[in-house]
Amino acid sequence: MKALIIGVAGFVGRHLVNELIDSGWEVQGTRLPTEAANLDIPVYGLDVLDAAAIKGILKKTNPDCIFHLAAQSSVAVSWKQPSLTVDINVKGAVNLLEAVREMEKPSRVVLIGSGDEYGYVLPEELPINEETPLRPGNVYAVTKISQGKLGQVYARAYGLEIVIVRAFNHIGTGQTDTFVVPGFCKQIAEIEAKGNEGVIRVGNLEARRDFTDVRDVVRAYRLLADMGISGEVYNVGSGNAVSIGEILERLIGLSKAKIAVEQDSARMRPSDTPEIRADVTKLARCTGWKPEIVLKETLGDVLDEWRENTLWIP
Repeated sequence: MKALIIGVAGFVGRHLVNELIDSGWEVQGTRLPTEAANLDIPVYGLDVLDAAAIKGILKKTNPDCIFHLAAQSSVAVSWKQPSLTVDINVKGAVNLLEAVREMEKPSRVVLIGSGDEYGYVLPEELPINEETPLRPGNVYAVTKISQGKLGQVYARAYGLEIVIVRAFNHIGTGQTDTFVVPGFCKQIAEIEAKGNEGVIRVGNLEARRDFTDVRDVVRAYRLLADMGISGEVYNVGSGNAVSIGEILERLIGLSKAKIAVEQDSARMRPSDTPEIRADVTKLARCTGWKPEIVLKETLGDVLDEWRENTLWIP
């Protein structure tokens, strides 16, 4: 099988490359012309807003399956630059779907959405299945809903093979510290490096989220590429919720440093949904997938990565 990963240079893309190669796939990818990839696969510069360029890449690579990871994925940026977010996440998806539609032998497409699409979930709606109402709370979530709906329209109207994913929180090595787990790990590593005593500043620790190791997530993507039903939506998550406070407690427990915790008002998000937990029954029934990597292992891997890369300079 030949795969093309659009947006290969990011956190998830690099893990997906490893998963596919380990499973015997031939893999190529695209990145923004301004990005560095540093991957041992063919990688092409591509702006998804350039429709002609997408058609050229598909003609050159002729993939059996396309994994569409390219996105403006920051909620904060989506508020500041809503037009850019709509352009990349919606127009970019349309450009890709149009290019696939025009292929002599259209590729199968896996569109990667987000659990954020569900937005404000009521307690009685937990766990969240694919039929749970979508109540998006930010611009990013709206664009991901639009992407998925477009995929379903193209699947029905043109007979394209398109599988839609809603992925919940995923964590692992290579993720930037703008996300909660690597953010905590970076602070712990810096405390250890400067003398084993310090303070971690935190936001809302009460929120409960569904965290899955990124290696399990990309394995689900591969299985859905093989077995997912066209036009269908699949949640990808652990099926369990853990509080941000417990995540922090576990990470501090992996350190011998003396660490105090202080709440930072700048990090608080009062509109947080108290709990988000995925129902992954549909995914399991379709593919046999279940998470295999325990949270303790993931947290240890991420913390070790930040320890290796942290050099404290007073």
